[in-house]
Amino acid sequence: MKRGLSYRKLLSALHHFLVFFLIAAFLITCTLMLFVTVMTRTLGIELTGENVEVAAKLTLLNVIALALVFTILDTLRRKMTVDRPVQRIVQAAQKMMQGDFSVRIPMSKSLDTEDKFNEIAACFNQMALALSENETLRSDFIANVSHELKTPLAVMKNYGTLLGSPHLDESDRLEYAQAITDAAGRLATLVSNILKLNKLEHQQITPTAQHFDLSAQVCECALGFEEAWEAKGLQLESEIDDGVCVRSDPELLSLVWNNLLSNAIKFTERGGTITLRVRDCGEAAEVQIADTGCGVSCEVGKHMFDKFYQGDTSHATEGNGLGLALVKRVVDMCGCDIAVESEVGVGTKFTVRLPKNG
Repeated sequence: MKRGLSYRKLLSALHHFLVFFLIAAFLITCTLMLFVTVMTRTLGIELTGENVEVAAKLTLLNVIALALVFTILDTLRRKMTVDRPVQRIVQAAQKMMQGDFSVRIPMSKSLDTEDKFNEIAACFNQMALALSENETLRSDFIANVSHELKTPLAVMKNYGTLLGSPHLDESDRLEYAQAITDAAGRLATLVSNILKLNKLEHQQITPTAQHFDLSAQVCECALGFEEAWEAKGLQLESEIDDGVCVRSDPELLSLVWNNLLSNAIKFTERGGTITLRVRDCGEAAEVQIADTGCGVSCEVGKHMFDKFYQGDTSHATEGNGLGLALVKRVVDMCGCDIAVESEVGVGTKFTVRLPKNG
């Protein structure tokens, strides 16, 4: 391998020498012939064969010397300005191929303000950073999915084993069966949310804009949770402007309202209040869903829309940390804005602002 590499380098050096030799020979010959012609005509000097032969030999030696000098200088120039940057890029690419996404290419110091190798290095570093972030997300995603799948499966396995007991009374049997049903429901919701989020992130679902009545849609979504909020004894307060219409994807936006309402009901203690508002704000419409639940701190709020993030571990069994990630993805795809205000022990308010002609 090394012998083949040295052979190629030798051929390359000979090629460069030949190129410079031909260029120097052409330029020097033309210049010399012009000089001799002018001198002989001006001064009336006659050139003998011996003089021409000596001059030709000296010229050839000069051409060879200049070609060698140019070849050496060009080799040094290429080594400094081309080979080194290329070698750094190749080494970095090889490390990345081996899974090291922390590699970065240092910028070379050059007087050339438009150094193309620095542009390549900058693009490479941005790519490495993006791949590193994606790899971290992928690792976290796999770890979290594994954990979230294990929990309901363990519950189902344990209670399934208990159901096999021959001396189990009817009340315990019903309790264990309900626990298995609840765990299966959480597992189904997790898988469904993973599939939806995957489709959204890979743009397998694209928004289809159409005019629809936002007020009617939010009311319909709220009525779908009527049994859930009545079971917890929650009070629903609504301030909904009539006939607020927007142009967006109604199917995707229904995911937003369903997830936000579901969270509000989950994390609001019995007897609490959920407030639902739909407002016409001129060029935009605004939907607010507020609750008097547990609330979250500012630090937790910063990560609220991250996949699988659950700042309050005491409520981890009530969700899987994917609902709000779905909400954020849909809001971004539909060109909307979402803001959250939350205070521990007071409650949380989500505000979604939609352009009417999005």
